[in-house]
Amino acid sequence: SALVAGYTQYHRDLETQISQLKETEEAVLFSSGFAANVGLLSSLLSEGNIDVFSDELNHASIIDGIRLGKAYNKNCSVHVYRHNDMAHLDELLLSRCRRNRRRLVVTDSLFSMDGDFARLPDIVRLKKKHGFLLIIDEAHATLICGEHGGGAAEMFGVQEHVDLHVGTLSKAVGSQGGFVACSASMKNYLVNKGRTLVFSTSLPIPCVASAQMGIVIGQREPWRRRHLEQLTRRIQQQIGSGAASPIIPIVIGPEQQTLEIADTMQKDYGFIIPAIRPPT
Repeated sequence: SALVAGYTQYHRDLETQISQLKETEEAVLFSSGFAANVGLLSSLLSEGNIDVFSDELNHASIIDGIRLGKAYNKNCSVHVYRHNDMAHLDELLLSRCRRNRRRLVVTDSLFSMDGDFARLPDIVRLKKKHGFLLIIDEAHATLICGEHGGGAAEMFGVQEHVDLHVGTLSKAVGSQGGFVACSASMKNYLVNKGRTLVFSTSLPIPCVASAQMGIVIGQREPWRRRHLEQLTRRIQQQIGSGAASPIIPIVIGPEQQTLEIADTMQKDYGFIIPAIRPPT
């Protein structure tokens, strides 16, 4: 584990890179993005009087982290707001919160199935109004969005208002692992309380080194983001999609037909467009 013998200078250097990318004091590594969300949320919600507000389309790892935290703590209340519905979130923050309770809002920044962005500027306005800890999962936006690849928070200009940035190293970074970018005091908390960190194997050094280079390439070669933006606009224009991101869902309907189309696209045309079906 990282706390016993699995933490090296390579790990420290990668954490520094991530904190600079996310403009935070610190960052802490996890074995995966899933482990990062579960470890973070289960530890934050495990004690004290707390209300957590979660978008209804948040990733399974966020949902499971919340469930685990609530299982630990009978004084944790969970409120799910309608997808990207800021009026509903505002209403819940006003009506469901009692005095002397901590409040936490958690959302994906770029939703993996629908391809739409969280309304981060509006959420920040609600944060200024109500006061809460803000967590965003940047799994699908890190190195994809923002001038420097900092993610959706950078793209919307709200990085400084986000308390915790969760992410993965297995998508645009092209390696393996997960992270939480945060304050120094929060890192100290997670190193002591985050069970998916404390009791899990540290990331192998080859994965850490490849992630370092992935971030370097992503920042040194911004043409990659511009090229992706051009491809996205091209597809949007050709299929008439109103998608705002490179995640462009095309709903087919029947499962078997969806599988057949995906198979044809790969075998006959050379495009890897995986079929999405239950349980994902």
